[in-house]
Amino acid sequence: MVNALTNYLVQEFVSVIIPVFNDSERLKLCLQALENQTYSKDLYEVIVVDNASQEDLKSVVIQFSQTQFAYESQPGSYVARNKGISIAKGEILAFTDSDCIPALDWIEKGVENILSTPNCGLVAGRIDFFFQNPQQPTSVELYESIELGFNQELCVQNGHFGVTANLFTFKHVIDNVGNFDEKLKSAGDREWGERVFAAGYKQVYGDNVCIKHPARYSFAQLQKRIARFVGGRHDVLMSKNPSSLEIAMDFIDIFKPPFRSFYRIWKNPKLNETSQKLQFVRVMFFTRYVVIVEKFRLYFGGISKRE
Repeated sequence: MVNALTNYLVQEFVSVIIPVFNDSERLKLCLQALENQTYSKDLYEVIVVDNASQEDLKSVVIQFSQTQFAYESQPGSYVARNKGISIAKGEILAFTDSDCIPALDWIEKGVENILSTPNCGLVAGRIDFFFQNPQQPTSVELYESIELGFNQELCVQNGHFGVTANLFTFKHVIDNVGNFDEKLKSAGDREWGERVFAAGYKQVYGDNVCIKHPARYSFAQLQKRIARFVGGRHDVLMSKNPSSLEIAMDFIDIFKPPFRSFYRIWKNPKLNETSQKLQFVRVMFFTRYVVIVEKFRLYFGGISKRE
């Protein structure tokens, strides 16, 4: 029985899709990890979709035998992912990002999880953060890993989606529920996952389907992520034609006192020293400031930004 299942699993062709915008150095690390997968080389392809970068990404891509280059001029990571989907040969589609480093058995474990789950719509794999200097992480790195981490298990259980930094699905699922929403700059993975759930497909968390993701280490990097996240949530809300009350509640929400956050910070075992906790609070107030600025910009004539 085990041998029969193993033989069945290794027959599936996989297309890995990576959207990228000006990230050639980290893309190279990602492609090196994908070049050395335990999965049979004749059963997967890697599609890098250059989303109108200024950097020369094609010269990086051609260094790897498993990888092909595609180009999408319209800005947006979900537009780029849809471009990859349109040329993918695999019935199984795997998504990750250019700054991620997949484990060497990432494809193998992703395929095992999705094929062993009846009526599976998506597999959301584990995302582990890593720091530039593991011995001395910055306050921003700590904040992102603790407060903004990608808990894929909770995403599946409570949100009915998986983050596209580590996601497997079937081509026939996308054919059924549709591609990613190209109008969204962020939160498109949540919106698409909700459609998958509504269509009756099963969604699973794969703890052994692992990638590593760098934590943002500077305030400038964190600001970009928060602004993109706020913009994405705003786009999703506006797409649902919200009432005036819903818009008002969304705007008022940014002024709630962060009492629970303070309590959670002081009790967190990962923050040992008082100075570390105070630095963490500083980052928390910075993120609150960015959220407020972005909400004002979006509600009073602005548009969501591209990271």
